[in-house]
Amino acid sequence: MDPSDSWTSGRPEFARVSAAEAVLADLRNAIEKGELAVGTRLPSEAALAARYGVSRSVVREALRSCETLGLTRTQTGRGTFVIADHVATDLTVGEFSSREIAEARPHVEIPAAGLAARHGSEAVRAEIRRLADEMNRVTDPPRWVKLDGEFHAAIARAGNNRLIAAWQATMRAALLRQSETLNLVARRRDAANTEHAAIVTAIEAGDADRAEAAMAEHLDRVREALERLRG
Repeated sequence: MDPSDSWTSGRPEFARVSAAEAVLADLRNAIEKGELAVGTRLPSEAALAARYGVSRSVVREALRSCETLGLTRTQTGRGTFVIADHVATDLTVGEFSSREIAEARPHVEIPAAGLAARHGSEAVRAEIRRLADEMNRVTDPPRWVKLDGEFHAAIARAGNNRLIAAWQATMRAALLRQSETLNLVARRRDAANTEHAAIVTAIEAGDADRAEAAMAEHLDRVREALERLRG
């Protein structure tokens, strides 16, 4: 019998959190307590979905964040394996590490916010506002993460600097993974919405200094959340 089979047979009780957040929390707890030991292959997505009473897409969302935390690794054709019993010091988000992302973002996104305030057209500013407003309304976490990526990309394009837009686009996949994990683990969504609103207000006012300061504040809060997540 696979060691994970007996663990799969139970179904945990969940607090009022999103399904993916609850799945991730239970997996993380089991790994950190040694119930799912290093080297264990996790049950299939279908088995996990049955255990938790959720869809396979919810399971995949939780597994992506579990891998970002450095607890598991998915190997194509073999499955997902536990590789550590504690969160990694430097998280891996797509092609980059959280350290690389944190070091690079201020050099791209802070000036991007300033350029958006200086050069953004009415249409582009309206699109940035629309994305921020929609993020305040949506209740579906994956949809919010997608909008978060579109919001930052729209700001990068707004300043009419193709290099800045290209640099931001290079980070986008990693930023989406990071945003997904922060929203599952650190519950950053409401705070991020407030920070985004300050950025939008400054861009709409054409105030480049305030836009850059608001973006810097947002990135500082993201960095602090990542540091707390790593413990």
